[in-house]
Amino acid sequence: MAGTDSAFLVEAATYLGAAAVAVPLFNRFKLGSILGYLAAGVIAGPYGLKLLHHQEGVFHIAELGVVLFLFIIGLELSLSRLWSMRHQIFGLGAAQMALTGVVIAGLFVSANVMPIQAAVIAGFSLAFSSTAFALQWLKDRGELNTAYGNQSFSILLFQDLAVIPLLAAVPVLAGVGADGNATGATIKALGVIGAVIIIGKFGLDRIFRLVAGSGSREAFAATALLVVALTSIAVAWAGLSMALGAFLAGVLLSESSFKHQIETDIEPFRGLLLGLFFISIGLGLDLGIIAEYWLIVLGGALGLVVLKSMILFMLCRLMGANQKNALRTAATLSQGGEFSFVVVTLGVGSAMFTGIQANLMSAIVTLSMMLTPALVAIGNRMADSAPDVGDDLLGPEAGRDHAIIVGFGRMGQIVSQVLQNSGVDIVAIDRNPQHIRNAERFGFKVYFGDGSRLDMLMNAGAAEAQTIILCMDDPESVNHATIALRASLPNVTIIACAHDRMHEIELRKLGPDVIVRETLESSILMAREALERMGYDDNVIEDYIQQFRSLDRERLLAQIDEGPEAGMHLIHKAYSQKDK
Repeated sequence: MAGTDSAFLVEAATYLGAAAVAVPLFNRFKLGSILGYLAAGVIAGPYGLKLLHHQEGVFHIAELGVVLFLFIIGLELSLSRLWSMRHQIFGLGAAQMALTGVVIAGLFVSANVMPIQAAVIAGFSLAFSSTAFALQWLKDRGELNTAYGNQSFSILLFQDLAVIPLLAAVPVLAGVGADGNATGATIKALGVIGAVIIIGKFGLDRIFRLVAGSGSREAFAATALLVVALTSIAVAWAGLSMALGAFLAGVLLSESSFKHQIETDIEPFRGLLLGLFFISIGLGLDLGIIAEYWLIVLGGALGLVVLKSMILFMLCRLMGANQKNALRTAATLSQGGEFSFVVVTLGVGSAMFTGIQANLMSAIVTLSMMLTPALVAIGNRMADSAPDVGDDLLGPEAGRDHAIIVGFGRMGQIVSQVLQNSGVDIVAIDRNPQHIRNAERFGFKVYFGDGSRLDMLMNAGAAEAQTIILCMDDPESVNHATIALRASLPNVTIIACAHDRMHEIELRKLGPDVIVRETLESSILMAREALERMGYDDNVIEDYIQQFRSLDRERLLAQIDEGPEAGMHLIHKAYSQKDK
């Protein structure tokens, strides 16, 4: 038992060590973390230093990274936005899949590489792009929500939908009969999707609200992972892609108050497992096959990325995309996809492909992934040099950048009303479920989460926010958020609420743009009302308030320099008198 545990730890340490060395190195040379993971797998794998070996169990665990990634992508969408993308999904996505599959199959038949049935399956399997690779690339560059990012995502989503018909076609074209009744499989798939939608729409938010009320972050994270796992298992049982099931669960939770906290809790698992997935792809690259058939593998990989890029560019232009976005979409989706490995394995089991053919196609797909960063760089350079005709610029109705309000208590509610009614888009966050329930009663959308954490704020869009307003009732949380934001986003505007005078002194050292003491303005207003009802003139009242502000600021600065007792005499200093 001890020996087994030790072997597991050694292998785990090797995986982590390979990633820890390769990824920072590749990032330093601006080659990207994905290529770093792939290279780590190749170097440490059975055809490199032989430190790691490709194991199906590890690969299946690593696939959870893709599943979690699609779940997070789903969280960033909504059903309404998904519906608005339907023309791109079923228009551009279907056209890409059909045209690419037919062209590649035709090339295989013309070259007499394989019979027509096998060529059709091979062609359509190579038409898939890597969901994990492309979306991670877009997310790393912050371009997932751009025009070409939406195009790329629409195509990838249709590819996930095409999983079940292609898998069903393999045994049919291989001549071994269909695996079950096609109509029954379709009904089963639709039934499961319908059940997932109903349960997700009416049950998930209540479950997360109940768990959040317990105050346990660990239980909340476990619940989020459980939802992803159960949804993926149910959809996989229906014959669909696990990643598609996770994406669907994410979309159903996209309108939930808990979306940002769920994303924050799952992100570390997603990043680690997705890295393991790319290392596993690198481990599976058979350098022996490449050495023996290097011309076929290299030519096949180059041919695949060039052919797919040309088809994608043409289709994007036909669908109305400008030249820049078409070039970027074509480069991003030019590689083969991880789903090709599944189809190839099934094809070998059905005697459709020989072992050599399967190894060559796997090597071509893996190498095409490795070529993608270079192709993306070329595509971006071509896009940047393309003439700018302004066809992607927004009109005068473009909305403003949003504001993030952290803490939806007494101050947060009032600030939200003023900004929202002024036409500003608001993202409100609070970690108290009771505040969220009360806000919902009055029509406010408040997300659950710990706003003192930088990862939570980044998931809520802090990098794109015009203003971040910290209204939490916990001074330490305000301080932590200010420190983290100022270190990571030095140019973002931070307006912080100070709990009291001593808290304002602490905050001034942390560098928010504006500090508002919680009770200061309301207390001044009460004093103003009292003086007015006691018969003082408006101009006299205004003068006294200005004198108070000046003395209060002088005392505050003295306290910052000399301590809490400094400037005490200013508290009792009489104002310069005017007539009542």
